[in-house]
Amino acid sequence: MAEVKRQKHFILVHGACHGAWSWYKLKPRLESAGYHVTAIDLAASGINMNAIQGVYSMYEYTKPLLEVLASLPSGEKVILVGHSLGGLNLALAMDKFPEKISAGVFLTAFMPDTAHQPSFVLEQYCERTPAEAWLDTQFAPYGRPEQSLMSMFFGPQFLKFKLYQLSPTEDLELAKVMIRPGSLFVSDLSKADKFSNERYGCVPRVYVVCNEDEGIPEKFQRWMIENFEVNDVMEIKDADHMAMFSKPQEVCNCLSKIAQKYG
Repeated sequence: MAEVKRQKHFILVHGACHGAWSWYKLKPRLESAGYHVTAIDLAASGINMNAIQGVYSMYEYTKPLLEVLASLPSGEKVILVGHSLGGLNLALAMDKFPEKISAGVFLTAFMPDTAHQPSFVLEQYCERTPAEAWLDTQFAPYGRPEQSLMSMFFGPQFLKFKLYQLSPTEDLELAKVMIRPGSLFVSDLSKADKFSNERYGCVPRVYVVCNEDEGIPEKFQRWMIENFEVNDVMEIKDADHMAMFSKPQEVCNCLSKIAQKYG
């Protein structure tokens, strides 16, 4: 009996303060191209019922993704796509389930290495980002004082000028309604074990550069690629930080090429 060919499966992981809703343009495009697509809400994101004030670690924040990966049938592999902070969720998932992931795609995302603590790239980013660049983003401590937890909520000016400056106005307005407070979990990640070369490091990695990104500037994206070598670098021209809104078809085409090579 002939073996039934499985659809290639993408799992889409959103960035800070966002949710599965941020993939609404990309998901149907990928599905029309013949792929199986799962867009998830991380903890305290989208329609997930938790509040960020009850999420104390990157692991807890990533748990919805880990649960999806744990539920996959034996032998099934997926392509993980992480946007922005979602790169940290990818790394955690790749470290835990390397055998279930055929490639990790970092879409203008934070990409940790295996030589430093998981917080290293975020600490470097914060050091290189002047306080005024955060515009009207709101930060607030939560949890017990010794945990040093900080919530983060993007203001309308930060959304407009740093993340969505090339995206349609309708998508910016959607974000203003849909975003929720999140966290970078820097303190937690600074105490976490390093990601391993044998697990996280063995899964093929592709970095997708967005050259008009004002949120994670191209210079910093290129620095992360130099800091931790990847298998492939792809580039989407004229894409802002929210490439899935400003250049959805180009992101789809890019992911199709990755699926053909790694899926």
